[in-house]
Amino acid sequence: MRVWALPLALLALVSCVTQSVPRRQQQSRAPAMPARPVVVDPVALAKRLVSMQAGWPRSRKFDCARLKCVALTFDDGPGEHTWRLLDELSKRDVRATFFVLGQMVAADRGGQTVRRIVGDGHEIGNHSWSHPALSGLPLEEVKRELKHTEEIVRRLTGVRMRVMRPPYGATDKKVEAETRREGLAQILWSLDTLDWQDRVASIVAKRAGDAKPGSIVLLHDIHRSTVDAVPAVLDTLSKKGYTFVTVSELYGKTPAPGRTYTER
Repeated sequence: MRVWALPLALLALVSCVTQSVPRRQQQSRAPAMPARPVVVDPVALAKRLVSMQAGWPRSRKFDCARLKCVALTFDDGPGEHTWRLLDELSKRDVRATFFVLGQMVAADRGGQTVRRIVGDGHEIGNHSWSHPALSGLPLEEVKRELKHTEEIVRRLTGVRMRVMRPPYGATDKKVEAETRREGLAQILWSLDTLDWQDRVASIVAKRAGDAKPGSIVLLHDIHRSTVDAVPAVLDTLSKKGYTFVTVSELYGKTPAPGRTYTER
């Protein structure tokens, strides 16, 4: 294949990806997300896909042993507010980590949002397929929850995820062993904004603003109030001299598979 044709071939391949992934029989379908106009530049997307082949995530080096680093993490998406969140982060050249649900990726109109997450240089992690407490499942179900999400993200983006977050933070020796086999580090958090409970942007922003150096901050991009809070969070922490990094950047390398992390 000619070099100039590679981006177009990649773009055609991505557009043909199906959203069908095996699901557990008892699983309910994810609610369809409201349609919204999304303009995708095919040339820009093709360039991003070529960049992904060359290596992901893009290398950025921070000495978080000396800098005041904070990792903002967003769970349970992609949802109807994620695109707007990505716009806000892009305006300020901020990178974050997104722990996605497989069923939400499958509902996302061909994976436009998850591809943008990767294309914008954010880190993407496995948050299971349907958000069960993994510690309460048989081993085979744990494997399915992780594998199905891994498969759909990899097909849509070409990315092999290296981090995961167990729903509810529920983990045990069985989950630890399976994540080690799958090459996934378990990422928990040190600051819970409780944005799922208090859906008020000012409250969420105030809690996130209390981050300490090395914090991993838990947020959810499925809530409008959380996305509304993000500009204030970025303003507050920027004024305090914080550097926004992905989880892997926080540690200066990809975290070790199976191991549990809560902060630097």
